[in-house]
Amino acid sequence: MRVLLLYPLFPKSFWSFEKTLELVNRKALLPPLGLVTVAAILPQEWEFKLVDRNVRDVTEAEWDWAELVVLSGMIVQKDDMVALTREAKLRGKRVAVGGPFVTSVPQEMEAAGVDYLVLDEGEITLPMFVAAIERGETHGVFRATEKPAVTETPIPRYDLLEFDAYDNMSIQFSRGCPFQCEFCDIIVLYGRKPRTKDPKQLIAELERLYELGWRGSVFMVDDNFIGNKRNVKLLLKEMKGWLAQKNYPFMFTTEASVDLAQDPELMDLMAECNFRAVFLGIETPDEDSLALTKKFQNTRDSLSEAVDAITASGLRVMAGFIMGFDGEKPGAGDRVVRFVEKTNVPMAMFSMLQALPNTALWHRLEKEGRLLGKGANANQTTLMNFIPTRPIEEIALEYIDAFWKLYEPKTYLDRTFRHFMKIGIPRHSRSGSLDWKSIRALSILLWRQGVVRNTRFRFWVNLYKIYQRSPKLIAHYLTVCAFFEHFHEYRQLVRDQITAQLEAYLAAKKEMPTEVEKVA
Repeated sequence: MRVLLLYPLFPKSFWSFEKTLELVNRKALLPPLGLVTVAAILPQEWEFKLVDRNVRDVTEAEWDWAELVVLSGMIVQKDDMVALTREAKLRGKRVAVGGPFVTSVPQEMEAAGVDYLVLDEGEITLPMFVAAIERGETHGVFRATEKPAVTETPIPRYDLLEFDAYDNMSIQFSRGCPFQCEFCDIIVLYGRKPRTKDPKQLIAELERLYELGWRGSVFMVDDNFIGNKRNVKLLLKEMKGWLAQKNYPFMFTTEASVDLAQDPELMDLMAECNFRAVFLGIETPDEDSLALTKKFQNTRDSLSEAVDAITASGLRVMAGFIMGFDGEKPGAGDRVVRFVEKTNVPMAMFSMLQALPNTALWHRLEKEGRLLGKGANANQTTLMNFIPTRPIEEIALEYIDAFWKLYEPKTYLDRTFRHFMKIGIPRHSRSGSLDWKSIRALSILLWRQGVVRNTRFRFWVNLYKIYQRSPKLIAHYLTVCAFFEHFHEYRQLVRDQITAQLEAYLAAKKEMPTEVEKVA
């Protein structure tokens, strides 16, 4: 079987970083870990080619070569997933689709004409799919009634990737999260009992990346890396020795819950294993909203103190914030801005709440008659898909204003500087000379931020003070400065698109039937 694995396009988003990636001549931030894992689970006597549409287009030769087209993706990729399915069907190809989007909303891809829906987790459903193909079946829906042990997952087929296209590599240790946040679809897809790989299994995956020549950043894609703290500590203790033996070839980033701050041993182990950054789902500084959405883990201790503790351990904090929770009081946008400025979090991902399919929030809003259609698109340029408890125009205008303030050039530069003046000094650094790509990126960054912009004087003063604190911080600091090249343009995109959607919503509201107005 000749299998063409296709990864659909992402729209521009907070995480797309087009302008920053251009500096280092990369096409995408992360590779499609799901698809290279699928390729490892499928029969290895099959032939595989992988095309990431965020890197390049599919060639006619690749379409002609394929006997089977396999797609996977998230909800924000659905438009291109549908387009690729139709393109494949026009060419007479069989199409199999899986991943989080189709698992949550299978009917949309079924309507697009796919032949096989391979839902849930592939360790269980891909063998069912292969058996159906061997029986000559041309259609099928494959579902699991249980969660697989990820100790059964083979080493992903990293060799199928175009390494030079990516800024980070991806690896996964666990699936699932022990918490019960109402708006989150992770616990719907992967359950509330975190399942982890064996430490030796994960180190074998790192070894494979090392063998293939990867050096640099690795994103641990777990939705909550510390969901099973006992097993994470066992992993990190094993990783310490391997990383030291290899002279620390990788720097890690991951996602974790705020209770990381309560575990000094865990933070110390992460720093020892060259973890450099962590994304925290803070969501809102409003405790009433956190309790209402069942994010109780964020109400137990001071959020600002937690951010400070994690920063001091040597981990750069990225944080996610959401506006539009039920019962939210006016001024939520300004409260987020004040919190971000107080805690000096450079990169604050900010969006309006979306009800994702099959979450507890989705079902509650559906029961209350507050969903605006059955669609969802969790992007920072998307208006809410339900009727909130305060006017949506009030939320949207606060959101635009807050996003604009957070990514004002001087504000971002100062916040980043303050963060790095507090952050723990890295314990390890990989020696090596600068390559031409890095020299080019550095030159462009220094020109734009150190010469062209009116914040140039502040840029050089801050850079000198960071150097005085520790030369080990310079590369990391300049990288976070470089992220602003994306946000400088992206905040305008947020303003334009949200404003346009709000105007369309208000126009449609005038035509809204009386009974819907009563719900609103």
